[in-house]
Amino acid sequence: MSGKYQAYPEYRNSGIEWLGDVPSDWSIHALKRAVYGCVNGIWGGEPDGENDLIVLRVADFDRVKLKVSDKNLTFRSVLNKERKNRLLKKGDLLIEKSGGGDKTLVGCVVKFDKEYLAVTSNFVAKMTPREGFDSSFLTYSFAHLYAGRVNYPSIKQTTGIQNLDSDAYLMERFVFPSLAEQRTIAAFLDHETARIDRLIEKQQRLIELLKEKRQAVISHAVTKGLDPNVPMKDSGVEWLGQVPEHWGVCALSGVTTKITNGYVGPTRDIFVESGVAYLQSLHIKNNRIDFHTPYFVTEEWSRSKAKSILKLGDVLIVQTGDIGQVACVDEKFVGANCHALIIASPVDRLHGQFLSQVLNSHYGYHALKSIQTGALHPHLNCNYVKTIKIPFPPKIEQDQILRFICEGTHKYDSLINKSIKAMQLLRERRTALISAAVTGKIDVRNWQPDSRTQTAEPDLPMAAEQAAEYRVQESP
Repeated sequence: MSGKYQAYPEYRNSGIEWLGDVPSDWSIHALKRAVYGCVNGIWGGEPDGENDLIVLRVADFDRVKLKVSDKNLTFRSVLNKERKNRLLKKGDLLIEKSGGGDKTLVGCVVKFDKEYLAVTSNFVAKMTPREGFDSSFLTYSFAHLYAGRVNYPSIKQTTGIQNLDSDAYLMERFVFPSLAEQRTIAAFLDHETARIDRLIEKQQRLIELLKEKRQAVISHAVTKGLDPNVPMKDSGVEWLGQVPEHWGVCALSGVTTKITNGYVGPTRDIFVESGVAYLQSLHIKNNRIDFHTPYFVTEEWSRSKAKSILKLGDVLIVQTGDIGQVACVDEKFVGANCHALIIASPVDRLHGQFLSQVLNSHYGYHALKSIQTGALHPHLNCNYVKTIKIPFPPKIEQDQILRFICEGTHKYDSLINKSIKAMQLLRERRTALISAAVTGKIDVRNWQPDSRTQTAEPDLPMAAEQAAEYRVQESP
């Protein structure tokens, strides 16, 4: 593979299968020779105003930037005798010893680069670099090991929680250049990963802008129509404003055959492995039904709750929780049953998908939010939902608007997916660059920061092409 970075002039076999060849003058030894072991943290007591101290948790790990996040710091009461040997110094490494999950292994390492006093929680340990080892280089090295799952053999699972045997993990061997070279590699990675991170952030902003634009286009179409020259009239409804003169505006109760609640009651004993699909609020998101976590009930049970059996074109409104989420029932979920959802069945002259789009618009969102009740547990009441005023054009115009929305949504979704893929590519390049640098697959000893990369940033849509720059030279 060709690239902008060169390999070292001479390599030797590391004797470690996953590490491969390494620069001939780099040292190979156990990780424990690079750090002063692991000092376990403490959770402390409830804050008392006298012994309060920041206690850093796994939730404070910025797993992308490999640093501590200051967003939601936790203060606990930690006595002076409990702080001994636990207080963090700038440059210490924090390692997650307990936690993890199905998709995220325990063992992530971040650097403590703060000036404030803090200790780690009981799920986190601190590692202080020994003399001759650079903190930033070690952070990137542990990131490479974590990405390669080298920590996996040292993980033990008990009661659903992963625990890292840090002693076993630190016995793993790794490769280390001189301290001066460690610092050069760390400076190179600081510069290049920051550049990649800026590109990722640009793509994230672009995605948010595209989502906002998509929503604005849909909201305009279902409340103002597609003809910019059509005569308008005042709807008399807050948040709705003017609508086309020939459109109707009336309460939801006037354009539905029924508005009712889905089943509300205990569900502990009603679920079965297969049968009738049972929809809940978690399945209603972004104007569609996503049955990602399937629940089923028996046909007999469903028939006993006939009023909540769904028909084609029914509109489902989340009643509690994420209020403002709405979706229309398509062919896939005809005959399904539902829990704690409001079911609105539109009349023939109102397309279910159109009604769903109206309630998903800016106007619909504010209309639903304005009628929610309950301070501690906000929810919607069917009787209030019936009063929401709905704009609706002739059926043929509804069909035209829905086709326009379908085409527009496809366009925006395509652009969003391209940005998502660009971010994924950038993250992969970031991981590959760290791996190549800390294992000596690329030689950056003569690297100097390019001043142009500090001021000039590529246009947003170019991020994917820019990501291709981060190709690395394979070792010989």
